[in-house]
Amino acid sequence: MLDLVPLWACILALAVFMYVLLDGFDLGVGMLFLLRRDSDERNLMINSVAPVWDFNETWLILGGGGLFAVFPLAFAIIIPAVYFPILFMLLGLIFRGVAFEFREVIGARKWLWDAAFGVGSLIATFAQGCVLGMFIQGFPIQGRVYVGTSWNWVAPFPMLVGLGMIFGYSLQGATWLVLKTEGDLQQWAGKMARYALIGVIAFVLLISIWTPLADARIAARWFGFPQSFIFSPVPVLTALLAYTLWSSLNKGQEIVPFLCSMGLFFLAFTGLVISLWPFIAPPSVTLWDASAAPLSHQFLLIGTMFLLPVLMIYVVWSYWVFRGKVRGDMGYHAE
Repeated sequence: MLDLVPLWACILALAVFMYVLLDGFDLGVGMLFLLRRDSDERNLMINSVAPVWDFNETWLILGGGGLFAVFPLAFAIIIPAVYFPILFMLLGLIFRGVAFEFREVIGARKWLWDAAFGVGSLIATFAQGCVLGMFIQGFPIQGRVYVGTSWNWVAPFPMLVGLGMIFGYSLQGATWLVLKTEGDLQQWAGKMARYALIGVIAFVLLISIWTPLADARIAARWFGFPQSFIFSPVPVLTALLAYTLWSSLNKGQEIVPFLCSMGLFFLAFTGLVISLWPFIAPPSVTLWDASAAPLSHQFLLIGTMFLLPVLMIYVVWSYWVFRGKVRGDMGYHAE
């Protein structure tokens, strides 16, 4: 019987990456929103993500649902460990989503919904980073059972990754604003992008040093021979993209910084896969250990193969429709 586990791993990896890539910039815009006070600029910031933010979270549903259906053992191990970060993430996303609708209602306390939009984005981002940090750190497992508590995420490494995620999403949001806005707001976004990039580089270096020191398997993966030679393009390309992003901001370019920030996320995601493959619940549960029955994989794949092209087409179409600058007087202006 055909082994569909690697294919399903790729599908879930795609879902997670698309969510981080697409919802990352609008969460970043939400956090940057807290740093601006001008009402017109805040409206522009929200309007830049308003047409696409809700669809971006479709990928989160696909990833979570796919994990539960295809790798149920991993779901049973991971969810108890990160129950509270996921709860905080969902609450942050709810407050942010509600703020989109209620901040423009006549008579509404706009300051309250503005705070909900920004703080909700900040909480959701930090919580996602803590989940990622727990995943990298690994889960205490005996046999096939998680034996830790729901507070294991309150530890230095997961919280460090949570802070790093704040800088990463802020970089995405700032480069998005450079792409979508003009004038003073665009210049300010460029300055924020530089600050965020410095933070991203610092956290990437720190995490890249911490993880090999803490895990001999990851150290062997990156520094053993011939693996170190095979995987060397990842750090080299990361440095090159960071330099290109910085120089493109200095040159006043608009599209290149956003593309470079997406490239940095892709390389970080690639590095994560290299470090942890083939484990889906590190340090001991592999994709095949956690897999559901092969017939379940086949059944679910039928619908997924119809769903994925629709999602991808809609992503391309929606971002094409809402291309160009967002302006207060006329919404989007295609250029």
